[in-house]
Amino acid sequence: MNETILHSTSMRDAQDVVRIRQEARQLAALLGYEAQDQVRIGAAVSEIARNACEHGGGGELHYAVAPDGTCVIRVTDRGPGIADLPAVLEGRWQSPAGPGLGIFSARRLMDRVEFATGDGGTTVTLAKAPPPECPGLSAQRLEEIGRSIAAAAPPDPLGELRIRNRELLLALEDLRSKQLEIERLNGELAETNRGVLALYAELDDRALQLGRASELKSNFLSGISHELRTPLNAIRNLTRLLLDRMDGDLTASQEHQVRLIQSAAVTLSDMVNDLLDLARIEAGKTVLRVTEFTVAELLGALRGMARPLITGDAVTLTVDQPDWPWRMCSDEGKLSQVLRNLVSNAIRFTPHGEIRVTAAYDEAPDMVTLAVADTGIGIAPDDLERIFEEYAQVDSPLQRRSAGTGLGLPLSRKLAALLGGSLSAVSEPGIGSTFILRIPRQCPEEESPAKPAATGPTSDDG
Repeated sequence: MNETILHSTSMRDAQDVVRIRQEARQLAALLGYEAQDQVRIGAAVSEIARNACEHGGGGELHYAVAPDGTCVIRVTDRGPGIADLPAVLEGRWQSPAGPGLGIFSARRLMDRVEFATGDGGTTVTLAKAPPPECPGLSAQRLEEIGRSIAAAAPPDPLGELRIRNRELLLALEDLRSKQLEIERLNGELAETNRGVLALYAELDDRALQLGRASELKSNFLSGISHELRTPLNAIRNLTRLLLDRMDGDLTASQEHQVRLIQSAAVTLSDMVNDLLDLARIEAGKTVLRVTEFTVAELLGALRGMARPLITGDAVTLTVDQPDWPWRMCSDEGKLSQVLRNLVSNAIRFTPHGEIRVTAAYDEAPDMVTLAVADTGIGIAPDDLERIFEEYAQVDSPLQRRSAGTGLGLPLSRKLAALLGGSLSAVSEPGIGSTFILRIPRQCPEEESPAKPAATGPTSDDG
């Protein structure tokens, strides 16, 4: 670094140390440092100079300024060097004449302190970053500063003592101000802590209330679902008897009305079942019945269930069978329930086109991906997450004609999570939607299957 040397001086005894302290403080003032930094620089330099006189037989001191305005003071002595520098720097060295904390203290007062020590002596470089509002330091100004330091009056021990006393009083006043500030902050912190404790207590009360409300809701849904099942099943059975002409023929108008009643009963029954399943999941009472089955078996049963739901030729259902029958170890009933919900939704919102169910296996994470894609009305990007909220409905003409409960997709996502997987959707309005179900091939077991699953996908030999 190209430093500008302002002044150099020699040092031999305690009187020189007093002079050097005055010079360092004067230099700091001329360079624009505030009063406290002037005291810090003077104290640090005097400590290093005193060490050089007492342990190094005196030496040289150079005042300099770096190009960025940093104050650099270099002290060189002619002593034997510092034997245990790490211990000195950490404040562990004990001097015969005192605690030996001069160098340790000087390091804390300056921004940078560097040591070069050996048999030929020790050089200590002290640096203090320039003040925030550093005055312009032209070559002429630096030369003036150097002349001012060189022309300083001889040291006056009594005057220096008065200056030290003033510095001590300023330090004590500053310490007192900081103590008052700490007490004020401690008071604010104590008040804040009381507020936080009160907030935690309120949150605990709210959590208990929410827990009780959730339990009451689950109990209510469970109870009302059981109460509704009996009359709904009776209505469905009666409509089936009427449509089978068990009590005589029906007119076309009567048959139409009975079928409307049957359709409403089926819709209500599905809603009751969904409510009961949601209540069980939220109450943590859902039990996984893990069995071993193939994906081909699962998709075959899905095809048989879904085909009767499609009326007319406007929509085709395609279920792609995997190339070979992967084996899964999961709850087949709940997995089938999720797929049935996805296919039923796709049928409701696909006026024409195709619904395709595909399966894939990713060996590295041991995950099976089941996708239900349609060419239906699609879903706006802002609604892709909202459709998984309970009772949420997407506002569209087809949605209004095919009103649902808004429980199928939330229940499907919760069942997917219960099986250790996830359910997501990608869609584009007017193009169609794809619901992606990712399930581990071996889900977390609650009831062990009768037959253990294979370690990887295996073909069904029997």
